[in-house]
Amino acid sequence: MHKIIKRPTDVDAFNKLGPWVLICGRRKTGKTFFVREFLDWDEYFFVKRGGRSLLDGEGRELSYPTFLEVFRRDFPEKCFAIDEFQRLPDDFSDLLHSMGMRGRLIAVTSALSFSKKMLEGSSPLLGLFSVLKLGLVDERDILLGLSRELKGRELIEASVYLREPWLVPRFRGRMKEFLPSFLYEQRGAIKALLGEIFTEEERELSLVYQGILEAVAMGKRVSTEISSHLYSLGLLPKDNPGAIQRYLEVLVETNLLEKTPVYGSKKFRYQHASPLLDLHFYLEGKYSYTETEIPEQFIGEVVQQKLPVHVEEFFSSLLSKLLGLRRVAVEEPPLDIALFEFKRLKVVGEVKWGKVEKEELQRIGERLRKFDAERYLIVPEDGIELEGVKVLDVPAILEILKSGYPKEV
Repeated sequence: MHKIIKRPTDVDAFNKLGPWVLICGRRKTGKTFFVREFLDWDEYFFVKRGGRSLLDGEGRELSYPTFLEVFRRDFPEKCFAIDEFQRLPDDFSDLLHSMGMRGRLIAVTSALSFSKKMLEGSSPLLGLFSVLKLGLVDERDILLGLSRELKGRELIEASVYLREPWLVPRFRGRMKEFLPSFLYEQRGAIKALLGEIFTEEERELSLVYQGILEAVAMGKRVSTEISSHLYSLGLLPKDNPGAIQRYLEVLVETNLLEKTPVYGSKKFRYQHASPLLDLHFYLEGKYSYTETEIPEQFIGEVVQQKLPVHVEEFFSSLLSKLLGLRRVAVEEPPLDIALFEFKRLKVVGEVKWGKVEKEELQRIGERLRKFDAERYLIVPEDGIELEGVKVLDVPAILEILKSGYPKEV
């Protein structure tokens, strides 16, 4: 797909920050493209590994001393964008500290740990930068970006996975056919990407991290379930949820996992931030697909199995942003969508992505009407009515988006 997906939500967030901004996020989230295509700057530089040389916006290489000369000469009159900022020698941070916050400066890093170090009391950059975490493309932006080429069910299914920016230029045809082929051909590259993410964070992708990511992909969503799974594999000396808390915190901080509070308890539910990586770790955990020959057709069956869950999570996140509410997980009865305002459950909803029989529709209505909250049912096509429940199909959701992201649906 030769298409540029614009990111107005992230641009708007950037424009609200101070004159010096650090953009951080894991690899393959489109940080370099975001800066080069959507932001205004005068000079762009990419820092090569080792930090002793850089490439300018035209791809010309220059030494670090030459870059310093250019920077001292043109800053702060010109806005500088510096990609892989964390690779620069420490003396550059001292230089910025001595100059004070003048002019405009955009720094980009794939090391989320670097942004944390900048907030430490010993850092010369403490208090100088605002931080923008760039994750996957916002659900609102991807839907509007693809809505001219795709419609209905195809639009939603493509949007779920093309939030991963590196999939966009490779995408062809229908998502259900493209995704198994992509996973089959790129399974080694995806595995290497995870290694790079942990290398940037100066950590090792240990068997415990791997086990947690696989456990979550296989449906172990709370720390007690994850701990029991790791213990059964011999990765923990005893079944102790407390022993994995620091691992879970790192995975959330690096935007590999997301956590959602469980309504009425102190627990959290964990899910993969990326549906693509959720598929990867499911296939790896159950079938070791990067090391054994798994037919592409079999991968396609896994995609079909996982797709409804990924669509549910997509709509849950989308609706929370449209309404300005916080996501929570409701365990009894289980709900696809539950949104919280202050101390009250404000919105409940279900997503049905396949054919819905009359009896199932009645059960959905009964389940949703148990809650004193706004009730929604999201379906691919129009034609369904349910007493006491607002039914949204894909065209209805697009109309809401095009009207300017209102706070009420």
